[in-house]
Amino acid sequence: MSDRDLLPGERLDHYVNDGPFDPYEVEKLTPQQERYYRASEWRIMWWRFCRHRVALWSGVFLLLVYASVVICEFVAPYNLHSRDIQHIFAPPQTLHFFHEGEFIGPFVYGFDTEMDMENLQRVYKPNPDKVQPLRFFCRGDPYKFWGQVDADLHLFCPAERGTAFLFGTDRLGRDMMSRIIYGARISLTIGLIAVAISFVLGVVIGGAAGYFGGFIDALTLRSIEIIRSFPEIPLFMTLSALLPVTWSPIGVFAGISIIIGFLEWPGLARAVRAKILSLREEDFTTAAQLMGASPARIIGRHLLPSFTSHLIASVTLSIPTAILGETALSYLGIGLRAPVTSWGVVLNEAQDITVVAVFPWLLLPVVPLFLVVLAFNFLGDGLRDAADPYK
Repeated sequence: MSDRDLLPGERLDHYVNDGPFDPYEVEKLTPQQERYYRASEWRIMWWRFCRHRVALWSGVFLLLVYASVVICEFVAPYNLHSRDIQHIFAPPQTLHFFHEGEFIGPFVYGFDTEMDMENLQRVYKPNPDKVQPLRFFCRGDPYKFWGQVDADLHLFCPAERGTAFLFGTDRLGRDMMSRIIYGARISLTIGLIAVAISFVLGVVIGGAAGYFGGFIDALTLRSIEIIRSFPEIPLFMTLSALLPVTWSPIGVFAGISIIIGFLEWPGLARAVRAKILSLREEDFTTAAQLMGASPARIIGRHLLPSFTSHLIASVTLSIPTAILGETALSYLGIGLRAPVTSWGVVLNEAQDITVVAVFPWLLLPVVPLFLVVLAFNFLGDGLRDAADPYK
């Protein structure tokens, strides 16, 4: 419409469609819109998660790590207890693909060993004339798969009468890479078991405290405050030291898992209690009560799903905490002990700063520990954002 004044009898311009009206035309959706509107809640969460690229790749990395834990005997190039007394404290062998401009594939150079009489230690020098190609899907050190089935198939092996110490060796001539791969089974498994215990305790205790209130709430809060008042590491050390030295490795493993799980629940319980305390007065909670739903159903079916994103983030952040707790205890010598192998047990040999200064590859177990903890943090951020209903 023009800004000028209308003349007498002049019609006002309009934009009404004078075509036939179809009442169902407005309800038609594009295929993309229909796919989105008809998707389930879990599918929408998956689409949101896929947009978080760092979290997605962190999840893929963790899946590969946990898959290797299941078949660690096959992935490791050497048996856990294999020793090479000719290569004690051998440095890591660099992986090469080209030799004198020719592509050979993955290989390492063999060592020439000399004795340094001044420092009384062996000196290893790579010899370019000793080209040792790696073998894949090969027969190597025999082992018992999960302690039950005899086998000797490995993902890769050193060359015949050669070596493949990609992460070096320790004071007994054991391959560090194999020990790190075997240690991942214990360290990562203990994190899952401990978090499962702490999650169940945190949800049950925190849910009961927030829903019922009164004496139960007061007792829960006082218990949390008492546990939180103790310094975490000294408390871990004290409880771990109480484990009998006569226990079997499996018994010590179970004991450490239970200790970590029982000391990690207060944080989750406090968060669950606060959320449920605010949600129990909502209309949907009152409706469920009037319909005769039990407290367990109201908490599990109506209240907990309301803050799923927070629970997911708490769980994914608790797993690396449990892994770090086991590693710290084993590193200090009061957690898991040999013959059990975990990342903390492997790091226990790196306590002497003098040894670390001469043989720095003994600290290599820190690398997978750092990557796993970082991946769990990224994964938790992605899952929290994907499960947040307000995003």
